[in-house]
Amino acid sequence: MLEVRNGGFETTVQDYPGRIGMLSLGFAPAGPMDDYAFRFANVLVGNPPGAAGLEITAGGLVVAFRDERAIAICGADMGARLNGQPVELWRSYLVRAGDVLEFDYLQGAGFRTYLAVSGGIDVPPVLGSRATYLPGAIGGLEGRKLQAGDTLPLGEPVVDPAQAAGRRVPSALVPSYPGYNEVWEVEATRGPQADPDYMTADDMAFFFSHQWKLDAASNRTGYRLDIHKWQWARTSGGAGGGHPSNILDNGYPVGAVNVCGDQPIILCIDGPTLGGFICNAVVAKAAMWKLGQMVPGWSYIRFKEVTLEEAIALLKKQDETIHESNLERS
Repeated sequence: MLEVRNGGFETTVQDYPGRIGMLSLGFAPAGPMDDYAFRFANVLVGNPPGAAGLEITAGGLVVAFRDERAIAICGADMGARLNGQPVELWRSYLVRAGDVLEFDYLQGAGFRTYLAVSGGIDVPPVLGSRATYLPGAIGGLEGRKLQAGDTLPLGEPVVDPAQAAGRRVPSALVPSYPGYNEVWEVEATRGPQADPDYMTADDMAFFFSHQWKLDAASNRTGYRLDIHKWQWARTSGGAGGGHPSNILDNGYPVGAVNVCGDQPIILCIDGPTLGGFICNAVVAKAAMWKLGQMVPGWSYIRFKEVTLEEAIALLKKQDETIHESNLERS
């Protein structure tokens, strides 16, 4: 068991890739916002990359261990301390019964960090996943964020914790996060509803060149961006509605940039699965982790257009990178 003494600002159980294949039934996949850090944390402790772990948003989590485990923390720096001693990010440690791990709050760039424990968090799967889907109140621990007094069951470690401890991700593979008011470059493909049928070429040129401010009213459901007066390639939505952004309801891809009137909104991993507005672009799956480390109200985004083939190549390279063979001994 893992004992929760303080749940922090928002800590949830997640796994990767989440609840796949359920979009047609209205369930977004959930899972970690930053799957790069999440998967590497798991690999460090000897788990499968997708094993259930904890997503810690902004900080404040305090947990105690009841047996010997390997742990790793990857993502934003939240001043983690093990029994009062600082813990390095992107490396694995051995913990024993009675040890206490506590997180402060954000110490710099980034917004989320991830705790992996050897054996994984062994809560019951719901619809094929242990990921917490907060809008539907399912998965994880009772479909909610963690709170003081919770206990989380742990699985049997695949690798001996003592052997898994003492490994690190090479510095060349550790991403740096843009800081306050800095710009994130986010790869995205064009469409499914873009120019020339829905938007103009000038609209799309603006979309891919503008520095979009991430609104403070953003979360795992959607990332709101600047209001912008688009030119539009048509005068109305026709059968879909009176505004040019309207279409007949259709399915939304995860990571779609949904243009609702004048406002683009990135549909994140807890986002809606269908609706009646156009999607002029989709964030490449290999770039979705960047959304997880952006700070609402602070960060800026510039979209970099990539082809479908380039997006697939980025994902393949990322999957090959997050592998035990790339770790080194500390």
